Amino acid sequence: MTRSEMSPSRAQHSPPTQRPNACCFCWCCCCSCSCLTIRREDESRQRLKAQETKLETIPNCEACTKPTVEEMKQWAQSFDKLMKNPAGRNVFREFLRTEYSEENMLFWLACEDLKKEISKNMIEEKARMIYEDYISILSPKEVSLDSRVREVINRKMQDPTPHTFEDAQLQIYTLMHRDSYPRFLNSPIYKSLVQGGSRSSSES
Repeated sequence: MTRSEMSPSRAQHSPPTQRPNACCFCWCCCCSCSCLTIRREDESRQRLKAQETKLETIPNCEACTKPTVEEMKQWAQSFDKLMKNPAGRNVFREFLRTEYSEENMLFWLACEDLKKEISKNMIEEKARMIYEDYISILSPKEVSLDSRVREVINRKMQDPTPHTFEDAQLQIYTLMHRDSYPRFLNSPIYKSLVQGGSRSSSES
């Protein structure tokens, strides 16, 4: 039998070519997309939960009582109310840390501590430490002060008092008020804290 005579017979008995199952492919694709979407939503929820601020997680914070939701909302009314509240200062300090300007709050707190001193030896010691930590141009935590204020400090350091850094403290307070405070109120740190407090109040 010749090759040409065998060809028709083989053609008749050869199995038909199977076409891809389009429905199966589409279902698998849709299923994969749905799973991916669910996974992304779960990851987003986990990220949001991780961003929630909790006072007990803030390192090296001042001792304070847990603020109420009303207290936290009052922090948005004025910078003065925020700074007079220990819990408010802790949260604001945590925000400043994320902006690499925590030294502003640390300097302000050190000045407040100095004002409470009555011992001359302790006043001189604390004033020297404040100068070395926040005023000296060699310090990595140097705060931003204008030349006039620096000259005043240099003169007062010859005989330090509890109010040696008063002008500098006011300048840093104003800087935090005008520059950092507006961003703090719009930050995830503050918003998540208020929202978390509101949820706790409604659940209880």
